[in-house]
Amino acid sequence: MAFFASVLIFLIAALHLYILWFEMFAWEQRGPKIFKQFPADLFPKTKTMAANQGLYNGFLAAGLIWSRLILDAQWAHNIAMFFLICVFIAGVYGAKTASPRILFVQSVPAAVAIVLLLLS
Repeated sequence: MAFFASVLIFLIAALHLYILWFEMFAWEQRGPKIFKQFPADLFPKTKTMAANQGLYNGFLAAGLIWSRLILDAQWAHNIAMFFLICVFIAGVYGAKTASPRILFVQSVPAAVAIVLLLLS
């Protein structure tokens, strides 16, 4: 279980690195394609806000990667749990406020990783 938890944690970290890139550097180009329910003129106006959100997603990715590099098993577990719970909550909030799809992209993988960590 620990191996699968680590693989999933790295995949979740990779997703958040993609979100960092998208929100910080490709918001105006990719945003209208991803968030079709928002008017296209919204994206230039919210570029700075999106970049700030992207930075936070980068911190989530960094924390998840860090958790896999910690040698002490208990600390690695605790740090991974903290960042996975953060990802889960962010996904629930994003699903409620931006797009229901975020629940399945962020929260569900985080929940599965949490369960795998608890079982390992």
